Amino acid sequence: MTDTTAHVRELNLYRRYFDLVAAGTKTIEVRVKYPHLADLAAGDIIRFRIKGTTETCDVKVKRVTEYSDFGALLDGEGPANVNPTATHEQQLTNIRAIYPPEKEALGALAIEIERTAGH
Repeated sequence: MTDTTAHVRELNLYRRYFDLVAAGTKTIEVRVKYPHLADLAAGDIIRFRIKGTTETCDVKVKRVTEYSDFGALLDGEGPANVNPTATHEQQLTNIRAIYPPEKEALGALAIEIERTAGH
């Protein structure tokens, strides 16, 4: 038997992005390279939660790629995979409204995700 124990991480997500993940149309999650995400790896499970609610959505991490900044991430991953409802420039503005320059300076993570069965 193989070890199928995956790390499960709970992360908050804004409603507009949660709905895209739940629908399966958002396949790349963007995060700052915080120390607590340094060991995030393919096979891990992320349980997204809308803050202040009990709504959750589980996804499996397929890949984690590091970029120097959000612009490079959007160029490398394609904006439609991050948010199919917004243009490249709109996304860059939205992401930078969430994460100020000192956070972006830590590095950007593109987390390729897929919905898990039954969640």
